[in-house]
Amino acid sequence: MRIDIITVVPDILRSPFEASILQRAIKKGLVQIHLHNLRDYVTDNYKQVDDYQFGGGAGMVMMIEPIDKCISKLKAERDYQEIIYMTPDGERLNQKMSNRLSLQENMIILCGHYKGVDQRVRDHFITKEISIGDYVLSGGELGAAVLCDSIIRLIPGVLGNETSALTDSFQDNLLAPPVYTRPAEYKGWEVPSILTSGNFPKIEAWREQQAYERTQALRPDLLEEE
Repeated sequence: MRIDIITVVPDILRSPFEASILQRAIKKGLVQIHLHNLRDYVTDNYKQVDDYQFGGGAGMVMMIEPIDKCISKLKAERDYQEIIYMTPDGERLNQKMSNRLSLQENMIILCGHYKGVDQRVRDHFITKEISIGDYVLSGGELGAAVLCDSIIRLIPGVLGNETSALTDSFQDNLLAPPVYTRPAEYKGWEVPSILTSGNFPKIEAWREQQAYERTQALRPDLLEEE
C-alpha cells in the first residue's frame, strides 16, 4: 500500500510514522508513506497556499491551484483508488471503513487547514471525506495520522499475530471483552477462573458473552447497527 499525504505542516506527521507498529510496517515494505508539502507547489516567494474567502467572512481558505498541481502530479504517476479529505463534516471514521480502505493499493489524503479548502477541490478531486469525530482540530494532520494507523495495522504482516486485529473492538460491532495476564492473583484480585481452566470452547463462549454485555452497557448504539 502507498499513502500520499498532502499537508502544509509535514513536520507534524513525521513522528507517528517513526515509531512502533507503523515504523515496522514501513521498514518491512508493507506500506509506503509519502509526505508532500503543499508549499512546494507554489511559485511565489511567500509560498502562500491560502487566501481570503469570496464574499467576506472570518478565516482563510486553502487555494485550489497548489492542491490541483500536487494531486494532478501524483495521479499522472499512478492510479489512486481514493482521494480523501480530512474534514469535521466528513463521514465519521469507523472500523468498517478502515477495513475497506486497508484493501486499497494507493490513496491520497489531503489535510485541511485554516477555514478549509476551496469547495472546487471537494467537488472535482475528492472521492471520500472523513472525520475522526465531532470536534474541530487546527488541521487535518492528526486526523490523517489516526486514519493511517487504523488502516495500516490491518495489513497482513503488520501485526505480530495475524488474528489480533480481527478480535479488536468494533470488528463485529462489539466491544472487546476484558483481558488479563499474570499473575493470576494480585492483592486478592483474581483472574476469572474460566480463563485459567484450559477449556477453550468455554473460554470463547465467556469472551463472547462478556463482549456482548460490555457493548450493551457502554455502547448500546453499536448493537442497533447490526
